[in-house]
Amino acid sequence: MAAAAAASGAMRPSGAGTAPAVLMRPIPSSGETIPAVGLGTWQTFDVGESATEREPRREVLRRFVELGGRVIDSSPMYGAAEAVVGELAAESHVTDTLFLATKVWTSGRAAGVAQMEQSLRLLRKPRLDLMQIHNLVDWRTHLATLREWKLAGRIRYVGVTHYTASAYDELERVLRSETLDFVQLNYSLGEREAERRILPLAHERGIAVLVNRPFAEGGLFGRVRGQALPSWAADFEGASWAQFFLKWILAHPAVTCVIPATSRPEHLVDNMRASVGALPDATTREKMAALIAR
Repeated sequence: MAAAAAASGAMRPSGAGTAPAVLMRPIPSSGETIPAVGLGTWQTFDVGESATEREPRREVLRRFVELGGRVIDSSPMYGAAEAVVGELAAESHVTDTLFLATKVWTSGRAAGVAQMEQSLRLLRKPRLDLMQIHNLVDWRTHLATLREWKLAGRIRYVGVTHYTASAYDELERVLRSETLDFVQLNYSLGEREAERRILPLAHERGIAVLVNRPFAEGGLFGRVRGQALPSWAADFEGASWAQFFLKWILAHPAVTCVIPATSRPEHLVDNMRASVGALPDATTREKMAALIAR
């Protein structure tokens, strides 16, 4: 019943004594592969400097890298998150291992440049992997700058983001008219609108897809509270509701990487296990959706 993970993307080889191989997906514009489960930082990494606040995030980052994770997504909108990621990554000597993505979230060219320069400083990386235009704010202005920065080697990839289906009309127009490396959007068993237009369009246009809000801001867990995981989840190696929800997303062929946010190491480990082993096939995905829709 479950489709083999290898059919959905290349797997990183796993040697003796290492963590299991994680699902890798290609970035269409380059062919570079990245792990299919990343880490979001909205709310979860917006903390102060105390050891009480920092230590759980330090452990999340340690386990994330240990389990094969690389993609971390942030934004100036997320308070101290960029600074916290930058400091903890530098202290742990993993900055060069990470695929760091952030966003520009302001209006005007000069303000955008200043904000992106600040992100480079906070994340402590001379060249960022992905710069995205947050929620399409002043996207025409910033896209011109991002292309200049990409040519200059200051960023590697360019993208746009949004988090709500109400913006999909504009998002669709941008994806059709512009050459982009990435789009980030909301998609989950609780928010399926993206699969009707945006995901097929991204696949057609060769644009990598980052998925935010994979648990519908926790709403999906509320829907299954008190329910046992169905026995047939074992067919695609789903051992928890978090893995159930994430594997459903990852089984869509247009999805490159999903970025659940957490500040709890045990949740990070659970999320990362979704990138190991089999994925549900199309028939099983519909069965999963029907279960959650009840």
